[in-house]
Amino acid sequence: MTISMYKTSVPIFVQFLTSLSAVLDKAAAFAEAKKIEPSVLLNMRLAPD
Repeated sequence: MTISMYKTSVPIFVQFLTSLSAVLDKAAAFAEAKKIEPSVLLNMRLAPD
């Protein structure tokens, strides 16, 4: 019995993208609540390079 790459990989990608969408929604809500421009939040860093 063989399993295709599609059947093994696509559910993982769908789960990842669903989770990523939820994280981005939370970030957008946070930016709106704190009155921060989304572009500023996107460019923030935890530590300098």
